[in-house]
Formats: sequence, C-alpha cells, structure tokens
Amino acid sequence: MPYLLLILTTLFWAGNFVLARAIYLDLQPFTLAFLRWTLALLIIAPWWLKRAWRLRQVLYDHLPVLTVQGILGVACFNTLVYLGVQYTQASNAMLMQSAVPVVILLLGVIFLREAVSPRQWLGVCLSLGGVLVLISRGSLDVLTGLDFNRGDLWMFLAMLSWSLYTLSLRWKPAALDGFTFFGFSVLVGVVVLLPFMLWERGGSTELVLTEPFIWTVVYMAIFPSILSFLFWNHGVERLGAATAGPFIHLMPMFGLLLATVFLGERLGWYHLTGVLLIFSGLYIAILAQSLRQLRKTARGA
Repeated sequence: MPYLLLILTTLFWAGNFVLARAIYLDLQPFTLAFLRWTLALLIIAPWWLKRAWRLRQVLYDHLPVLTVQGILGVACFNTLVYLGVQYTQASNAMLMQSAVPVVILLLGVIFLREAVSPRQWLGVCLSLGGVLVLISRGSLDVLTGLDFNRGDLWMFLAMLSWSLYTLSLRWKPAALDGFTFFGFSVLVGVVVLLPFMLWERGGSTELVLTEPFIWTVVYMAIFPSILSFLFWNHGVERLGAATAGPFIHLMPMFGLLLATVFLGERLGWYHLTGVLLIFSGLYIAILAQSLRQLRKTARGA
C-alpha cells in the first residue's frame, strides 16, 4: 500500500501542472493559487485548529522561520508554477522540476557550505545543462541572445523557491508535527496571496468563475494539496525517506503522458535531450550514492 500511495502522490502532482496548463487562457495565477489553498485550509480546519491551538506557543516561538517557509513552499512556488504554464508547455515545466534535487545540492554548497565531491559537481553540471537545453529550446541563438521564454523563467524561479523551501526544512521545529506545520504553511500562503489576488483582480472581490476553473480548484485543493501530503508522509514513514525520495521522479513521466494525451503537446528533441541530461546528473550526484547505501543496509540486515 505505501508504494501505491507514493505513486498516486506523483500522479496528483503531475495533474496539477497539466490542469493549470489546460485552463491557461482563463487562468489568473494569484486567484487560482489563493482559491486552491483557501479551500484546502477550510477542508483541514476542523482537525488543524485544535492542534494549532495546542501548539500555539511553538508556532509563536518559531514564527519568523515558519512564515518564510509558508511563503516559499505555498505562496511562491505554486503561484510561480501557474505563472509559468501560461507561457510554456506543461511538459517543459515538469521536466525542469526534475532538476530540483540537484539544485538543492548546489544551494546547500552556496548557503550552508556543505561539502560536495567531484562526482556530485559533475552531476550538478549535467543537470543544470539539461535545464538550459529546456529553457533555450535547444537553440544556441536563444542562449546567446538571452531570448528566453518567460514561462520557462517563471518555472526556473519556482524551482529555486521549492529548493530553498526544502533546505529551510532543517529549521522546522522538532516539536511541531507534520500536519500542524502543513496547516500553518497553508495559512501563511493564503494571507500572503490575498493582496496579490485583489491586485490581480483590480481590487474587485467579485468572482465570475467558469465550471472548468471551479473543478480545477477543487481538484488542486484535494488531490495535489491535502491527499498528496497525507500519502507522502505515510509512504516516508513506512518505507523511509531514501526509498520514498526517488518516487518524485515518476512525476515527469506521468506529466509527459498526461500532457501528450490530454493537451496534445508534442515532444521535441530538446525535451528528450534535456531530460537525459537532468536524470544523468541526478543519478551521478544523488541516486547512485543512495542506492549504494540501500544495498549496504539490506546486506547488513
């Protein structure tokens, strides 16, 4: 069952990208992000409020770091994704997100002075090269002329936002359980997104929403938000982070399939080249070492 839940998690996350791209003509990024997380907060509120009140002192004592984490992980990341898919294909968006583990490694070196081996540096260079191939759409003229697709640039910022959020989790208070932490992050995201949503709508609070938009918000609030969080935590608890982590890389596969079937997106040679470089770098920098550790653990058991 944990394996199935982890597979469903990545499928739900992929669906988030594809649905956002499907309604991009009607998409208002800040409004979509605000409504998604507001609905998610309302759904979890009956269970979350009791826990939050019981742990109110912990929340207060760590308010600055928890606020930054909520801004990066909820408000910024998802909104940047929705901005990005207005201008770039869903397949491009998801392939770029595949490089997140390597970007986290690089940011750890820059901000935390973490040691990185030559093998890991090679992996970083390969993965970032794959991102450049995707952003430039395989064109040297785009790179030299700095004529990038604005959607890919938004996705690059989303990738940085999620990487910084992941790094910041090392400062998550140990006394705060995952569900209470998640709920507080959502609350921060909703509060931060409210003024941007009002600005996007010219100060109007009147919402005229199409049926596809409404169902998109419902899907995003329930599946890639709440259920994915619960499924992911259960999978990590049962199998361990080392085993659960690589499941994230099913998301591009699901995303490419969904985008091809439902959006009619066509894959170019630069998609395949980019994903090959990203996953080669990922394997060299991270996965190979994780697999070796798993084999050692299995032999020791």
